[in-house]
Amino acid sequence: MDFPYTITTKSAEETARVGKEIGNKLRTSRIICLYGELGSGKTTFVQGFARGLGITTRLLSPTFIIVRRYQTPRRFSFLYHLDLYRLSGEKELEGLGIPEILADTSSIVLIEWAEKLGDLMPEKRIDIHFMVKENGDHTIEIKKYGQKDPTSNSNP
Repeated sequence: MDFPYTITTKSAEETARVGKEIGNKLRTSRIICLYGELGSGKTTFVQGFARGLGITTRLLSPTFIIVRRYQTPRRFSFLYHLDLYRLSGEKELEGLGIPEILADTSSIVLIEWAEKLGDLMPEKRIDIHFMVKENGDHTIEIKKYGQKDPTSNSNP
């Protein structure tokens, strides 16, 4: 996959399918930051992504508990799903264990509302922006920072 990469989806099922394909192909990237307004497809993408990693349990949004952790059957130890929507700033991140989660090199981390990370924003990451068009279609734009192609089979 070349970066930046943009795809348009016409349904929640298509958005989940994009997430599943990326989760299935992912080899080396560990931190994926998700951006977009409410209802733009972030959680749907994460649910598909988890299926691509082989997770069969139902993923629930961690909006009220901030972090959910799922064991993965392959490639990574855990999938951490963070939702920072309810937080108003960096001060509220203290005591949540976010630095430790970001430092866990054996796990994959997906962060909704990642812009709230502030100074904790990792340099090496994939940023995925979700936008809703006037006609209801969703645009997903994927960019990487500080790393090689995360879906390349040449990266074990």
